[in-house]
Amino acid sequence: MSHYKLALLILLVSLGVALQLSGYIDPVTLIPVARQYAEHGWLAVLLIVIQTLLFTFAAVGSSVVWVSAALYPPLISTLIITAGTTLGGISAYLFSAHLSREWTHKVEHSGIYRLLRKQGNFFTVLALRLMPGFPHSVINYSSGILKIRFINFIPATATGTAIKTYVYSQLIYNATTPGSLTRSIDLTTVWPLLVLSLLILAAMFVKGFLE
Repeated sequence: MSHYKLALLILLVSLGVALQLSGYIDPVTLIPVARQYAEHGWLAVLLIVIQTLLFTFAAVGSSVVWVSAALYPPLISTLIITAGTTLGGISAYLFSAHLSREWTHKVEHSGIYRLLRKQGNFFTVLALRLMPGFPHSVINYSSGILKIRFINFIPATATGTAIKTYVYSQLIYNATTPGSLTRSIDLTTVWPLLVLSLLILAAMFVKGFLE
C-alpha cells in the first residue's frame, strides 16, 4: 500500500508540473471575470482558499497570482498570495507526509534519506521558493516526505513567497490592463530573484562541502 500512495504523490506532482509548464489554465479568461467582484472583500478570502486547495493537491496556482496582482495593489496582492501559498504549502506538506508515512519508515535510517533531509534547512527552502518558475508542488511534497522541520519550512515559505510575489505583483499590476494581457513574465525582468536563489544555493553547497 505504501508504494501505491507514493505513486499517487508522484502522479500528483507530475500533473502539477505539467499544468504549470503547459499554461492550460489561462489567466486572460479569469481576470475579466474577477474584476466584476474586485470590490467585494470576500474575493480576497476566496483567492486564498482556492490557492490553498490547488497547492494541497499539487495543482498549479500561478493563475491566482495573476488574478490577485491584476486586481489589487502589490502589497495587498503579496499578502493574499503569501497567505494562500503558505497555507497551501502546509496542507500539501501534511498530505504528502501522511501518504508517504509507511514508505518513509522504511528508508528514514538510510544515508541518502538523512543527507537529503539534512539539506532541507531554512535557506534551501527559501532559495527554491525564490527561484522563478520552480514548481511549488515539488517543494511542498518533497518537504513532507523528507519531514523538513516546520520551524524551517513555514518561515522559509512565507519569506520566499512574499519576496517573489511582491516582485511579480508590481510587474503585473503596472503592466496589466483589461485590453493587454500576456501569458507570462519575461525571465529577464525577474533575474534578481534567480541570482539571489542561486547565490543562496551556492553558499549552502560551499558550507556543506567545507563541513
